[in-house]
Amino acid sequence: MKQANPESIRYVVEQLAINIGPRPIKLPKKLYQARDFIAGAFQKLNMSVTLQSVYYKGIEYHNVLACTQGHDPLAKREKPIVVVGAHYDTVSTTPGADDNGSGVAALLEIAKLLNPFSFDNIVYASFCMEEPPVFRTKKMGSYRYAKYLKDIGQKLHGMICLEMIGYFSTKPGSQKYPFPLMNKMYPDQGNFIAMVGNLPSRDFTHRLKELFQKYSELPVESLNAPALMIGIDFSDHWAFQKVGYKAIMVTDTAFYRNPHYHRPTDSPATLNYTKAAQVVDGLSGAIMDICSSD
Repeated sequence: MKQANPESIRYVVEQLAINIGPRPIKLPKKLYQARDFIAGAFQKLNMSVTLQSVYYKGIEYHNVLACTQGHDPLAKREKPIVVVGAHYDTVSTTPGADDNGSGVAALLEIAKLLNPFSFDNIVYASFCMEEPPVFRTKKMGSYRYAKYLKDIGQKLHGMICLEMIGYFSTKPGSQKYPFPLMNKMYPDQGNFIAMVGNLPSRDFTHRLKELFQKYSELPVESLNAPALMIGIDFSDHWAFQKVGYKAIMVTDTAFYRNPHYHRPTDSPATLNYTKAAQVVDGLSGAIMDICSSD
């Protein structure tokens, strides 16, 4: 399998953060621009693309769903699938390079690497609404899709949420944690990627982490904990967990590391694209192994 291209990841981040800019729910035209860019990127890979409608206050938004050519992203599969997802909206105060341009860029790069294998049990999902005012509610784009899958009886290996995967630091003390004692168990430098989820998703987390380490030299840490751990369910994996699926977040830990979180300074220049590519390499290999095991 080919390795991820850091410049391809940079290109997507720059398109979203610079050419389009802030993408909050109150600016639907900006979300439509992002939607069309993402859908177009999947189509250039010769993938099947479906726009799933999501309504909020009378306005139509869309999840962008893609899978290998010849398959309907919304069709039920008999065997379990893997959903890889990343939201493309932002809060109004940021261009959202890391949050979540980096996640979308990783999603598209994973699709580019895995699409030649024609796995029919992977769906790539870019969600329209994750940020406030719908954050952690049933109005989220990801909840609309997760509920749809549950309603049609689709089985999942698990859902992988790509939420801020581009900011790294080797500065001592650059990594923070919700509880002081965690400093004794985890690194104090923000030079790793994290995989986090709820307790029912523990086995999926451990499996993904183990496979990730086969394909990437980037350090990876994992944690499964209840919702009282602040941030453990702060993204689209929350929606899948709510309907009963195993789901985890792959993240650079957001506000526990990145000082530009939700700020105007969350720009493409702050990200490490070499390490972001290492995240993609590890995840692509892991997903390939999971999907090949069926």
